[in-house]
Amino acid sequence: MAAQRGPKLDRRQVAEAALGLLNEVGLEGLTLRAIAKQLNVQAPALYWHFKNKQALLDEMATEMLRRMSDGFAAQPAALDPAWRDVFFQRMSALREHLLRYRDGAKVYAGTRFTDTSYAEPMEANLRLLTAAGFTPGAAARAWFTAYSYTIGYVVEEQAMGPDPASAAAGYDLDARAERLAAYPLAAQAGREMFQEHGRGFEAGLRAVIEGIGLTLRGDADGAGR
Repeated sequence: MAAQRGPKLDRRQVAEAALGLLNEVGLEGLTLRAIAKQLNVQAPALYWHFKNKQALLDEMATEMLRRMSDGFAAQPAALDPAWRDVFFQRMSALREHLLRYRDGAKVYAGTRFTDTSYAEPMEANLRLLTAAGFTPGAAARAWFTAYSYTIGYVVEEQAMGPDPASAAAGYDLDARAERLAAYPLAAQAGREMFQEHGRGFEAGLRAVIEGIGLTLRGDADGAGR
């Protein structure tokens, strides 16, 4: 007798299951076989949709972006927005979203989106910047610079821990300071870099945005809107 077939899967269902499993096993433990088990199907059923793990990661990142874009679309449009403040808020929201997933930034970084979900929020950011005096090219560079800083920061933040999903301890700063006793400034720097991640992210992001305003903005008043 042939095995009974369950409901037909689509790519989005698989990606949603993978994101749920991600918080349990992390990126290294996430396999098509483990996802198939979660969905109660045989692993070959997933290969109809994803030829390899990278293709799955592309869809997972796209699903993360869809969820984030839904929240972005629900936000009321600001009247006469101060571009620095809005840019800061949007990059902070990106960080918060990535932190919802174990290894979320690693999943998100370097992937290729499988649809155009990214277009609306990206267009809104570029409109914000061009309205504030950036040329289209400078706006693109400004957006990508802040975006890259945010993703890179969260990659490091999640790698250094603590990881609430796995209960892994964070970086042992005392042990690090002992190893670097001959390098006092480097030893002390660990206290700034590897704790109070939220405060550190905000300080760095404000520096990035201020630098963007000084070097990439089309006008030279330095005050912003």
